[in-house]
Amino acid sequence: MATSSSGDVGEGCADNKPGFLPLVTVVDFHHHRGPEVERWFGVAEGEDPAVDYDWPLLPFMALSDGAHASTEDFSYFTLLRPATEDSPATSLFGISCTRQLDASQLLVRPSDVTRSTVQKAVVVIADSPQFFGMLRERLSVVTSAWFAQREFSDTEILRRFQESLAEEKARGQLNEEVDRDQYLGMSLRELVREFRWQTLVLLKCCLLQPKMLFFGSRCERLCMMQFSLISLIPGLLRNLQDCAGPDLNNYEKKLSRPTSLRTSDRNSLLSYMGLPLQIFGKGSLFGPYTPLQQLDILADFGTKSYIVGSTNSLLLQQKDRYSDILINLDENTINITSTSLRTALALSHSDRRWIDFVTQEVNDTWDDTNPNRPKTMGYRGSEEFIRLQFEEYLLSLVSSVKYHNYLAQNAHNPRALLPHIEGDPSSDFSNDWVEYWMKTENYRMWDAHTDSHIFDIIEPKHPCAGGLTIDDVQRRIQQQVTDLHLDERFAVGKEVLGRNLAAGRDKASTMFNKFYADMETLREAQRKRAEETQKTQGAAEKNGSATHDVNQNQAQQPASSVGARAGAYIGSWASWADQKRKQGWSRSSTSSDSGGRGGGGGWGFGGNRRSRIGNIDSSGEKNGTPLSSPALSSPGFPSMEKIQMSDVQSHRASEGNERRRPLTQDSFDENILDAVASADESGSSSPVSPRKYTALRRESESIGATLGEDKEHEAVATGLPADARYDPEPERKPKAPETAT
Repeated sequence: MATSSSGDVGEGCADNKPGFLPLVTVVDFHHHRGPEVERWFGVAEGEDPAVDYDWPLLPFMALSDGAHASTEDFSYFTLLRPATEDSPATSLFGISCTRQLDASQLLVRPSDVTRSTVQKAVVVIADSPQFFGMLRERLSVVTSAWFAQREFSDTEILRRFQESLAEEKARGQLNEEVDRDQYLGMSLRELVREFRWQTLVLLKCCLLQPKMLFFGSRCERLCMMQFSLISLIPGLLRNLQDCAGPDLNNYEKKLSRPTSLRTSDRNSLLSYMGLPLQIFGKGSLFGPYTPLQQLDILADFGTKSYIVGSTNSLLLQQKDRYSDILINLDENTINITSTSLRTALALSHSDRRWIDFVTQEVNDTWDDTNPNRPKTMGYRGSEEFIRLQFEEYLLSLVSSVKYHNYLAQNAHNPRALLPHIEGDPSSDFSNDWVEYWMKTENYRMWDAHTDSHIFDIIEPKHPCAGGLTIDDVQRRIQQQVTDLHLDERFAVGKEVLGRNLAAGRDKASTMFNKFYADMETLREAQRKRAEETQKTQGAAEKNGSATHDVNQNQAQQPASSVGARAGAYIGSWASWADQKRKQGWSRSSTSSDSGGRGGGGGWGFGGNRRSRIGNIDSSGEKNGTPLSSPALSSPGFPSMEKIQMSDVQSHRASEGNERRRPLTQDSFDENILDAVASADESGSSSPVSPRKYTALRRESESIGATLGEDKEHEAVATGLPADARYDPEPERKPKAPETAT
């Protein structure tokens, strides 16, 4: 590989860094062997720089964890180039562009492609990250064009890309000492707007050289955040030759104290003031993207400090082991695990006032459509404005610390004090931070290679020096209120409340509408049922009146016939009683009275109540009483009716005992015949009593019902209709009972 002349990095550093021709390589993800280097461009045939320079982790750095989750992703990393015969060991920088393609879209599918996607990365390795902002855009275009061919064996475009980079390097275009920090990485405006006052905390943390671990799921944003942060230190991006390994210390070996100053030359002024502050020297490491395979270097005893980034969440579980401060970019949080570091990083009132001023300028000129440029198109709030503000802050810092050392050396010499400076100006930068910084390697290197009176060049005073004022309190309260995002929360809450109210109103309206519809449906159903019922009743009244009458007549026919027969039976008894009374009532009555009978003896009911109820036929025949029965001898009653009549009389006797009627003749032998006899004696002028008439009617109905039931039973037993089995002649009068002589 060819070498070229080196450029100066500043007057204070005589670095004759050999030139390095950019290399291009392709890293493929093999489905069985994992990431591996596929081919190189810019080297002789048969050479493999990964083997020559001992870069076994190059494939893992080029293909970051989680790169398959995005269409295109970029990774930034550092490589250590070992020392050769003509050049010392130094650091190289790599940038890779990872893309993936569906295997079915390949024009020629190799036999080793066994999965559905093909993932490859195109990598550019250079000796400085200073031009990575421009190089990233070119690499993205070349990688996209190569994938668009759908034929990875055609690498002509990659070969020409490497040749163009080598030609630019040979012409010196990539060696010019131009300040292109603003084109690298994340916009400083975005950095300040996102982290606000914590931006100054991160910068001061870098100067304390702790173990800083950045975590984020997006590899490109993770790497750019670190590059943007270290770019706030003027000149550091052009002097990172020792950042790839903790054993490198070439910068300090070639560093000397400046002896002259050209105030019109910015680089000369920075070199005279001791900038850049070299935070990557002996025992330090910088790895924008660090794979898990490189964790053994972080845990090595010789690694005292580092700034590294990782996309693997496993490091979050071991943050206490691998970090003093953890910056989680996914959650925008900063977690300081070291107690001493947390105390040192507490901002003073002057620091907070200064960073609030810078943040306010950025917020006032913020443009969502173009975050990299102020909406006023002016200088205030621009990238250059932010960079110069941090540069002024660092110059004031180093000048104040030098004056602090000067005061310590001349504590008993009042003449040594500057008349326009009150007290120790370094206290405005936080005494705890100054004490911590004075223990670091970059402070030792800076203090040893700078003049003791640099405060005569830059005034030793904080840019926002002074104690706490009302404006600071108001600004602090305003910032805290802004940090609460009350407007956003209220807006979200109002939106959620309005959405819930609208949803509740819709639900309530829907519920009431449904309820009303259900009620209307119920009413309509009831109305229809009522109409159907009315129609049914009307049709039944119109169409079924004749049928109803016929059925009623048919139902009443048996009852009427039974009632007629019962009436005939009772009428026969009445006639017989009347005839008996006319013929010999007095004789019969006298014989009964002489026998001491009850009130019923006058009718010829001899003996006790049992003979009258239990054995009607035998008693009648034996004693010659009327119970020889005109009804029973009537040819209109079948023999079965004789037994039923006996049951009816027994039922009447028991019913009379239960009701306990008022006694009229002091006898229980009162029956329906008493009413007949009384009516005949009294004539038609005195009607029958209501009670007796009711009893007579009830007994008549009971006899008729009993006879009807007997008829139905007989019809069921014979299997013939009731009318066919029994058809009495209701109009036939009963014969008069024969009188016993």
